[in-house]
Amino acid sequence: MPEFTLPDPGEGLVEATIIQWKVAVGDTVQTNDIVVEVETAKSLVELPIPWAGTVTAILAQEGDEVEVGAPIIAIDTGDGGGGGGGTTAEDVTDAATAASDNLVPTVPAAPAREAVLVGYGAIESSTTRRRRRGDALTAEAAEEVGQPRRAKAAPPVRKYAKDRGVDLTQVAPSREDGVVTRADVDRHLAGAAATPSAAPAEGAAPAAPASAPVAPASAPAAAPVAPAAAAAPTQATPYQRPTLDRSGEREQRVDVKGVRRLTAKAMVASKFTAPHVTEFMTVDATATMELVERLKKDRDFRHVKVSPLLVLARAMTIAIRRNPGVNAVWDEAEQQIVQRNYVNIGIAAATPRGLVVPNIKDADLMDLRQLAEAMQDLVATAKAGRTQPADMSGGTITITNVGVFGVDTGTPIINPGESAIVAFGAIRRMPWVVGEGDEERIEPRWVTQLAVAFDHRLIDGELGSMFLADLGALIQDPARALVWG
Repeated sequence: MPEFTLPDPGEGLVEATIIQWKVAVGDTVQTNDIVVEVETAKSLVELPIPWAGTVTAILAQEGDEVEVGAPIIAIDTGDGGGGGGGTTAEDVTDAATAASDNLVPTVPAAPAREAVLVGYGAIESSTTRRRRRGDALTAEAAEEVGQPRRAKAAPPVRKYAKDRGVDLTQVAPSREDGVVTRADVDRHLAGAAATPSAAPAEGAAPAAPASAPVAPASAPAAAPVAPAAAAAPTQATPYQRPTLDRSGEREQRVDVKGVRRLTAKAMVASKFTAPHVTEFMTVDATATMELVERLKKDRDFRHVKVSPLLVLARAMTIAIRRNPGVNAVWDEAEQQIVQRNYVNIGIAAATPRGLVVPNIKDADLMDLRQLAEAMQDLVATAKAGRTQPADMSGGTITITNVGVFGVDTGTPIINPGESAIVAFGAIRRMPWVVGEGDEERIEPRWVTQLAVAFDHRLIDGELGSMFLADLGALIQDPARALVWG
């Protein structure tokens, strides 16, 4: 019977985490039915099954990290492969057959080749079929007699244990199928650390008497001041640390995987590759706030969200047209600057699974209504965790809206593959000097701060400053778009 292996998601990703199974053992499935939801380092993806039949085994549990090419589910297609002869090489689908660039598996080709079963404990270059249960029991008995047991664990768990010097054969598995998980390794490490700490705890009590002989040595020197000390009734009482009772564990460790792990790698690579320069500008955004209020009442903008962020995104497309150099990227391999003649604006979004930066393709060709619709859909999809990998690649410049958290500004890190990022701070009512000469006065205005971080390899101070100045001018007076646009 064929086994469905984890397809290749592309973009250099080599593993995924099983999030939720949509089927159980014994369920009947049809071709292209969704059977499992997995999370790659970039998004959640639902996988369809390429055959019709009955689910005979779930080979990867929810929460497991599975490498590309590893089998995750077995299907009895009713072609005789599930008979008493056990699983044969013809029943196995290899990793190359299931893999595709967009996580859509294909039906296996005619069984004219020798397939390799990928699974726990597989020996390199082995082409042996999976043992039947009877064979497995016999093999286990043989191992107990004279051969060392080989622990069953996924490749990422083996590496995790190896990096920490743990022998997996000494780790007790918690799962019924005997597979060692990362949590089992952590429990083994915690148990090993707790063993030596018991001895000092038992020997801690005699420590107090050991300090007693010191007192006589200091007693003669202290004797002359003893009467003065006794005469001081207001002498401060030595501090006594209160006895505190904390329930639960003092620390908790969380595995870094999926979106958060990819984000961490990308931010480190960007910060230590591109020389960042950040500039700041305080802007009177009163005209922008007034425009937003008018647009909310405009019937052409019904059913879409209008916000200052929308005005900023539109202003960025105009400022980039006037300063196209900020929309370029440094090609380290070719030692070239790649000038992009399109604008894909990324919007940094915080999600339960971590930071994602989907982008609006060809934002410079959209009118304000189209841009509002695209931004509304982008944010909703990101918060639901359904952003596809294609929507997070190809960005040219990014906005991070730190103002939604009440933050005034920041020094953002440039998204990899781009050369600039704009931080949009909170918009607050503040005193502002308006007018000139005799007409100068202080009024309460809506004020915000803009920050632009750029790659100094290709964006010099003049270009970065001109871009920020244009952006601030458009926020201060959106009517400039009629002249500059």
